[in-house]
Amino acid sequence: MIVIIKRNATTQSIEELKGDLRKKGFDIHESQGTTTTILGLVGDTSNLSEDQLLSYDAVEAVKRIREPYKLANRSVHPKDTIIDVCGRKIGGGNFQVIAGPCSIETKEQITEVARDVKKSGAGLLRGGAFKPRTSPYSFQGLQENGLELLLEAKKATGLPVVTEIMRVGHIDLFRDVDVIQVGTRNMQNFELLKELGKLDKPILLKRGMANTLDELLMSAEYIMAGGNENVILCERGIRTFETSTRNTLDISAIPMLRKKTHLPILVDPSHASGIRHMVEPLSMAAIAAGADGLMIEVHNNPAKALCDGPQSLTPSMFDELMEKINRTVEFFHDLQ
Repeated sequence: MIVIIKRNATTQSIEELKGDLRKKGFDIHESQGTTTTILGLVGDTSNLSEDQLLSYDAVEAVKRIREPYKLANRSVHPKDTIIDVCGRKIGGGNFQVIAGPCSIETKEQITEVARDVKKSGAGLLRGGAFKPRTSPYSFQGLQENGLELLLEAKKATGLPVVTEIMRVGHIDLFRDVDVIQVGTRNMQNFELLKELGKLDKPILLKRGMANTLDELLMSAEYIMAGGNENVILCERGIRTFETSTRNTLDISAIPMLRKKTHLPILVDPSHASGIRHMVEPLSMAAIAAGADGLMIEVHNNPAKALCDGPQSLTPSMFDELMEKINRTVEFFHDLQ
């Protein structure tokens, strides 16, 4: 339920309203726009009538929200959320590219790629230390040593870093990581989401390969309900009957999520297709559909990559793509 406050309401009348609502057991999410203030009520509102709220001097109107997610709902928070990562802003018209290898392999590899993607214009560095793999015999990542190498690359380049967490017990290892990624297989690991909700750190939440958009937003709600509202959504392709690509990028998810939520939306064209030559056209499509950024895999020697080489761009390919990305972002920005 959302409560719209009158433009001329006094501070005293608003505080009286908020105090009474808290006594009834509701958490309040307040959103202040240039002309309108909205109170989003989090809790069981089934026994709270609209007429009861309209009796308060401060209340202009009351609307019920049918969707089960409240904090992630655009109705509660009409303005786009902007996530600031070490000065790099994502959302609200701010476009960012996250780039780097699927897996961290050596100090030289991750540092070299970090320098290359920074030179090309990437704002953040990605790199997997803990790797969830379909096969138990595949490379599982360097784990703690990989995190150390990633942070060394951060020191060498100044790029904020993004890396995936696998389980609750690893949270302390991620204290110096700038953005914690929740991968597709953990999108509904609710115990992990609850713990991440206790952090004051941006969380990049990837859509599960067989999950609906509402399920993605409910997972975001788990994090936000814990107090951490710094959530970035990522569309990375879903599983369909099509076999010519690794997954099927759901381009329609971008404008639909834009309608449903205020959270920033990124697209991962590398995992969506699993094919190198598909990354560029899918990136262009994502920008046109309104994405707030891209996550692209880059490796200095894809042929010898220990993980996802076929979908990784070389640094020179990424440099060429970044020129097209910048022009495309500018073009669609000018159309707004």
